Amino acid sequence: MEKNGNNHKLRVCVATCNRADYSKLAPIMFGIKAEPQFFELDVVVLGSHLIDDYGNTYRMIEQDDFDIHTRLHTIVRGEDEAAMVESVGLALVKLPDVLNRLKPDIMIVHGDRFDALALATSAALMNIRILHIEGGEVSGTIDDSIRHAITKLAHYHVCCTRSAEQHLIAMCEDHDRILLAGCPSYDKLLSAKNKDYMSVIRVWLGEDVKPRDYIVALQHPVTTDIKHSIKMFELTLDALISFNKRTLVLFPNVDAGSKEMVRVMRKKGIEHHPNFRAVKHVPFDQFIQLVAHAGCMIGNSSCGVREVGAFGTPVINLGTRQTGRETGENVLHVRDADTQDKILHALQLQFGKQYPCSKIYGDGNAVPRILKFLKSIDLKEPLQKKFCFPPVKDNISQDIDHILETQSALAVDLGGTNLRVAIVSMKGEIVKKYTQLNPKTYEDRLDLILKMCVEAASEAVNLNCRILGVGIGGGIIHQHELIHGSSFCAAELGHIVVSLDGPECLCGSQGCIEAYASGIALQREAKKLHDEDLLLVEGMSMKNEEVVSAAHLIQAAKLGNTKAESILRTAGTALGLGVVNILHTMNPSLVILSGVLASHYINAVKDVIHRQALSSVKTVDVVVSNLADPALLGAASLVLDYTTRRIY
Repeated sequence: MEKNGNNHKLRVCVATCNRADYSKLAPIMFGIKAEPQFFELDVVVLGSHLIDDYGNTYRMIEQDDFDIHTRLHTIVRGEDEAAMVESVGLALVKLPDVLNRLKPDIMIVHGDRFDALALATSAALMNIRILHIEGGEVSGTIDDSIRHAITKLAHYHVCCTRSAEQHLIAMCEDHDRILLAGCPSYDKLLSAKNKDYMSVIRVWLGEDVKPRDYIVALQHPVTTDIKHSIKMFELTLDALISFNKRTLVLFPNVDAGSKEMVRVMRKKGIEHHPNFRAVKHVPFDQFIQLVAHAGCMIGNSSCGVREVGAFGTPVINLGTRQTGRETGENVLHVRDADTQDKILHALQLQFGKQYPCSKIYGDGNAVPRILKFLKSIDLKEPLQKKFCFPPVKDNISQDIDHILETQSALAVDLGGTNLRVAIVSMKGEIVKKYTQLNPKTYEDRLDLILKMCVEAASEAVNLNCRILGVGIGGGIIHQHELIHGSSFCAAELGHIVVSLDGPECLCGSQGCIEAYASGIALQREAKKLHDEDLLLVEGMSMKNEEVVSAAHLIQAAKLGNTKAESILRTAGTALGLGVVNILHTMNPSLVILSGVLASHYINAVKDVIHRQALSSVKTVDVVVSNLADPALLGAASLVLDYTTRRIY
């Protein structure tokens, strides 16, 4: 296994309840099946998959050559609120025996259906780890509540969008157990559009139908307002009849209210109308082709606002069932309607258009990311999940380990002459500092940094310090908090480019501030002058074995060396230009320069701000830090600020 410390294959149970969740789970199942050296796959089928009225969709799982380990009949017919509750209860009664026999290491659960809630509840109570697909999203109806309930039961999360990831973090889920992968169905969607589609269209809509000249309709009941959703469905069918285009209508799902919706279809004669084709189920591969080449899709299915955007097909989203979903520009919302006119007008606006393809929900590479995530799961980690609550008032009870230890960070300062590592306490006190001369090569520097950090971490144990992390870098403070960025790389201020053809930076780019103004950059320029016998002036001397440093350049400038003065002036100007860029981007109220070079740069920085900054930011205060070790303390604060906010 990869990095998970497990010495056996990961036994994965995938439970699928309906045609919709199988379209998301199938790509993952194929990926798991393709790597038998890492995984064992058990498939459990339940819910509407096993009901004839909904197409007996378990057959498509068999057609995909998956062995179904267990079939559970869990749906109590009635299609009302009570039947949904009874179905959850029936699933809860039947699942424990199955899970006891399978003994999976992890169960994969998708989405926000009531069947999925039963699965997650059973697994959680039986101490089985849960991987939840598509958590953190927002939509309408009871689905939101079920989705978020499953999130709280799940141990690991695979989300599709950046917003969903942020929602999970806001719900106090552990960021280390969240994977932003994209939607698994997009792995198939983005490669499917150019396949043969005319035969699919003819099978489902007739020989005489052309691409972009038909409609796909898929509408489900809204369980929190069944009467209104049935009325909307009736108005939708009236509008489609009036619009007079060939239409493929899929039967609704098994939710409360679906029986009434089917009655509406039959009352209006949809199953026998020459312009309509009414079907219980379309295999996902063929459904993709149908929506990809439709003139429009209409209804309230999540498919309309998620998957269909990948093709740029126009969508009319009806009612509140998908309120809150992220959508592309191809979606036109009809939130409410009293007559068919509003829906008919939406059809006239949308039908036949072609929008840009949207990748909000995925880039086609979700499954490899999910498989890698699964391989990284360490079954030796404690099963009990932890929540990352925001800061609250300190608990008055105490823990002896916290009393006896000091929360600390390792801070690293990559200077031009010296490398420094320090153990810094929560109070900003430097407990111990380590200093070594900076090696000449990049590889030697990395080796030395690692060695110094290991030495400091070992010593921290003897000093009773708990190291919370290692900090390197600059910082931007907004509303009294450090900005960390999405990947904790915010405020890499030294790599702001101030010249397109400037000197090469250690990062591999050219013209960065660091390439001009860092200690290493000044040391490089000092060495060039020294090699040309242009560094030393009257009043300076160097021993033969002495290493040329930035300090020598500064000393030469102070003693009137014009070339050294020019180098420092250029470095100060580069730093000033970077600061101007920050002023125009962030509009801070204060700029603090720190380090041994700060006092040599401040006048040049102020001069550049005066000459080049907009008048609205010229009045910013620029000061030199008076802290003894500002670089080390600033690096430590990156760790101490973040970890203490996330843990407590």
